[in-house]
Amino acid sequence: MTWPFENDTSFIEKKIASRSFLRDRMRNLFVVTAIILTTVLFTGLFTLGAGITASTQRANYILSGGDGHARIIDMNDSEYATISSHPLIREIAYCRKLADSVDNGQLSKRETLFWYYDDVGMKYQFIEPTVGHKPVAENEVIADTTTLELLGVPEKVGAELSLELTIHGQKVTRNFILSGWWNSYPGVQYGTIVTSRAYMDAHEDELVNTFSQDHNDTGTITGIIKFENTKNVERDLATVIADSGYSSDTEAPNYINAGVNPLYLSSEKSTGTGTILALICILAAFLLTGYLIIYNIFQISVLRDLHFYGLLKTIGTTDRQIRSILSRQAWILSLIGIPIGLGGGFFIGKALLPLLIEQTSFSAAYATVSPNPLIFVAAALFALLTVKISIRKPVKMAAKVSPIEALRYTDSDTAMKGKRKKRIRSGNLQKRMAWENLGRDKKRTILVILSLSLSIILTNTVFNFSNSVDPENAIQNMINFDFCIGQSSLLDYYRVSEESALSQSFIQAVEQQDGFDYGGCEYGCKSSYKSETTKQAYNQQEDGSFSTYLYGLDPLLLSRVQVVDGELNMEKLASGNYILEGAYVGTRGELDESSLNHSVGDQVQVSCNGIVRDFTVLAHVVANEANTYDWVGSCFFLPSEVYEDFTCNHYVMSYSFDVSQGKGPEMDAFLDEYTKNVEPTMTYKSKSTIMAGVTDIQNMVVSIGGTMAFIIGLIGILNFANTMLTSIFTRRMWRLWCCYKGRICRNP
Repeated sequence: MTWPFENDTSFIEKKIASRSFLRDRMRNLFVVTAIILTTVLFTGLFTLGAGITASTQRANYILSGGDGHARIIDMNDSEYATISSHPLIREIAYCRKLADSVDNGQLSKRETLFWYYDDVGMKYQFIEPTVGHKPVAENEVIADTTTLELLGVPEKVGAELSLELTIHGQKVTRNFILSGWWNSYPGVQYGTIVTSRAYMDAHEDELVNTFSQDHNDTGTITGIIKFENTKNVERDLATVIADSGYSSDTEAPNYINAGVNPLYLSSEKSTGTGTILALICILAAFLLTGYLIIYNIFQISVLRDLHFYGLLKTIGTTDRQIRSILSRQAWILSLIGIPIGLGGGFFIGKALLPLLIEQTSFSAAYATVSPNPLIFVAAALFALLTVKISIRKPVKMAAKVSPIEALRYTDSDTAMKGKRKKRIRSGNLQKRMAWENLGRDKKRTILVILSLSLSIILTNTVFNFSNSVDPENAIQNMINFDFCIGQSSLLDYYRVSEESALSQSFIQAVEQQDGFDYGGCEYGCKSSYKSETTKQAYNQQEDGSFSTYLYGLDPLLLSRVQVVDGELNMEKLASGNYILEGAYVGTRGELDESSLNHSVGDQVQVSCNGIVRDFTVLAHVVANEANTYDWVGSCFFLPSEVYEDFTCNHYVMSYSFDVSQGKGPEMDAFLDEYTKNVEPTMTYKSKSTIMAGVTDIQNMVVSIGGTMAFIIGLIGILNFANTMLTSIFTRRMWRLWCCYKGRICRNP
């Protein structure tokens, strides 16, 4: 920019900047490397942040049944046509159920669905063939890999498979050809087989929607809806229903079954204060790391060329023009370094993401991150901000220096200012000279030490945090026995229901193994309770009761519960008049005082399966991951006999047992083989698997923190190397003087 009444000197500014840039190759190399490493830090951080957000969101959608703002189910073609034409709907999927059930014997332990999805439906259900193509012909299907494995169908396009279907109560067997498949998602407890539009059209006569007569949903249509945005999903859905001539009132004759995806019920998705503060601290640390080296390099460069800038001022160069010359060089270096850093940081973040995802409740299979432009824009902006802040003071110094000051400046000017103090010189000459050399520019020395220290501090923090994870404490609060078996939906995803019950065949197989010592069952179900003295503040239902879970424990399990207060009197518990209330304890062993909803001796009225019974709280016992699967603010425990008599539920949720000394590895191998090949829906946890999980957390912390510490360490070493090389090059005359005075040239 040329100011009024000022000559246009942009050409000469560019020329001076270019020649000065080409002359100082060593500085350029250090600055570009520093910018690359700083950009790698920012890009890696944003990639991990975006990746963990996208991956957990995707996992939540998959595990909750799919994406989409809302769903309308059990529709016929006429209702679908009316709903889909509403202007508020941006996109709607057409999904149709084609069978009551898939009855192949191999699938008896895993529910399998038979559906038709259009392209939008496949997108929302995350069903995209990783191999092959979408079904087109009447006899073509695609399926998830677990379903194919259970059916014994090879993963080969064109492979034949036979499905035994029940359609409106009628048993049929049909042959199909596999056109593709996708990898099963961990945690999804059902299989899916999708066929073509041609199949649906060919069997239209058997897919009549009879839901209004017999509540059979075969042939019904589900519409998965997306609106323009998520600001008012509930209001938009209500508007669509009303404008289309339907009602959400279950008693109305024009009732239509619609609901909002729970993941979109709240448009306010807030981030925790702790997360925000942690992010700010990390960004500040990265910015400081980049600042220390870039500032130091430019400061040294400006001081070294101060005579040159003084000469420019002598011939009439303005402050603005000198700023322009130096800024151009900085932006050229940024233009070289930032793109390289963006690419490197993205791939480092992408490589570390699976390690981070595995430490959440999701599998690394959900880890996904795409090259989102926002990642690169944000990282580039922070890198540019770091460069701008770093060069500000050196540029200002060069612009403000007077010709006389520049002429008088030498590198020793910063060493002694004001009166020289008389010192008694003693000790080794080389050591004294080294200390004096460090004190020549104290500010520069402090910057280099600080730059090197950041990596050491981060490394120390990483290892301290990693070692703070106590495996023994984790085991104590997650399992009370050597092993615990149950359904994957229970042990992995904490779904307490009859559908998540443990099979008796698995228990029998375990008890027949060599080394089995003793064990016991845990029962469980959803229930509710009322109490005049409860302190529970959430999960209250419309009738005033509170949702809770009721667990039944066999004598062995009951004997190992940890009492917080009260007494563990087996006779009183066996009478059926007393109950134990859970006091929640986290995996680190900390007791949540707010979970003590009652005092010992309080009365509670528990309701389950329509049966109501009054109990007296006998004691508070620890409720942790070893005996509680889904904490909803409260839980209660009964002896298994009392539990079964009260609830009339006889299904087992989990089975915990110990093995003889030295038999753990053999039992572990058996359980691993059994859950993979005999009953894939079952799983287990053991002290060894929990210990491995704790080790994984430690490894994740070390891997991610260590990578960041290594990069910051490189920046510190780079800063040190640049300072030393510059000191050597700029003080050649001083070295010659040392040699002239007879000092050892190799120890100046």
